[in-house]
Amino acid sequence: MPMTFTPRRLLPRVATRPRRDAAASLHEPLLISYLTLRKLVGGLGMLLPVMLALGGWWVERPLHVEPSLSAYYHTPLRDVFVGTMFAIGVFLSAYRGHDQRDSRAGTSACVGAVGLALFPTAPLVPESRTAVVVGHVHLGFASVFFLSLAYFSLCLFTESARTQAPTLEKQRRNRVYRGCGLVMLAALGLIIGYQALPDTAKLAMESHSPVFWLESTAIMAFGVSWFTKGEGLALLKDKRPGQAAN
Repeated sequence: MPMTFTPRRLLPRVATRPRRDAAASLHEPLLISYLTLRKLVGGLGMLLPVMLALGGWWVERPLHVEPSLSAYYHTPLRDVFVGTMFAIGVFLSAYRGHDQRDSRAGTSACVGAVGLALFPTAPLVPESRTAVVVGHVHLGFASVFFLSLAYFSLCLFTESARTQAPTLEKQRRNRVYRGCGLVMLAALGLIIGYQALPDTAKLAMESHSPVFWLESTAIMAFGVSWFTKGEGLALLKDKRPGQAAN
C-alpha cells in the first residue's frame, strides 16, 4: 500500500510576553486606583473644615464659625456636611490594605463616619430629651471615627515590607503618620476634656468655638496622613525607581 503524507499546517509563531509582565500590567491600574483613593479620602478630610467655614460665611454673612463641625448639620450647609461624611465613609469601606486589619479598620471608620452624619449633634438649645440622647450617640460615632483613623496612622501606615529596610523617604512619611495620629488623639482628648468642664467654664469659652477648631485640627491631620499615604506629597515619595510605596 502506498504511503501518503499529509503536510502539517504551519502556524506562525506569536511572540508572547512573560506572565510576570502581564501580572504587572494588571497590577498597575490597581496601584494607581488605591493611590487615588487615598488622595481622595485625604483631600475630602482637608477640605471639609474649609468648605463649611467659607460656606457658612457666604450663606450667613457674619464672620463666625459654628461651635463644632457637626453643628453645621443645623445650618443650610447640612447637605455639605452629611454628603462629605458619607463620601468619606464609602471610600473607607472600599479600602483594602495588606491584610484584614486594614479592612476592619476601614469598616470601623466607615461606620463612625456614616453614624455621626445620620445621628446629628444636639443643637445649642435641645428641643427634647431625644435630641440630647441622639447627641450622645453622635459623640460615640465620632469617637469611633477618629480612633479608627488614628489607628490607621499610628499602626498600619507605619508598617514596612519585612524583606527590605525602609527608605529615608519612608522614615519621613512614618514621622508624618505618627504626628498626625498623635494630633488626632490629642484633639479627641481635649474635646472630651472640654465637654467634661462645668457649664460656666464652657460658656466662657464658647465664643471661641474650641470644639470646631479641635475637630478641624483632627480631621485635617487625618487628611494629611491619607494624602501622604496616597503619594500626594512629592517630597516624601520614594526616589528609587520601581519601588512601591509603603
